[in-house]
Parts: sequence; structure tokens; C-alpha cells
Amino acid sequence: MVRLSGEITREDGESGGRWVYRADGAGAEMTYSRLGTSKIIVDHTGVPDAFRGQGVGLALAERMVADMRSEGMRVIALCPFVKAQAQRHPDWADVIE
Repeated sequence: MVRLSGEITREDGESGGRWVYRADGAGAEMTYSRLGTSKIIVDHTGVPDAFRGQGVGLALAERMVADMRSEGMRVIALCPFVKAQAQRHPDWADVIE
């Protein structure tokens, strides 16, 4: 689990939402769309240059997996970053298709 100085929050709506990390006046996000009541599609992870190399993208992915696991949801990863992380983390297979 990546440790960051800022906090990751989740903004959830009817059709989708995002996880957001904010620190030092900058923000990173991972966005998703709902696919029915049991799946989401993660379509984008955006990390500004100010956060590169700090594990912010991985921290967003870990939070997404933890949230979806606790909610019994499955994830379709269209985002190339999330796809790559899922290959590196076989323990996420119960969440990411």
C-alpha cells in the first residue's frame, strides 16, 4: 500500500464518478462509469507531472480495488494504466476482469 501525504476521496454519482488525490495545490484522478449495478468501467487515470514517480497512480488504483472489493463490484479496465497494474497484481483478479 502506497503512503501519500494527501488524501484520496471518492466522488460518486448515478452514472459514474472518480477517485481524486489532492496535495500541494495539484490533483490526480481516476474516473469511472457505472455499468449496471454490479460493474464499473475505469476509463482514465490522470496524474500531473508534479506527482510523477510518487506512486499516486498506484495509490488511486489500490483505493479503487479496495472500494470495489468492499462493495462486491467488478471492474472492467479500459484505462491502460489500470490494465497494466492489474497484470502486476494478480491478487486484484477478484475485482478486475
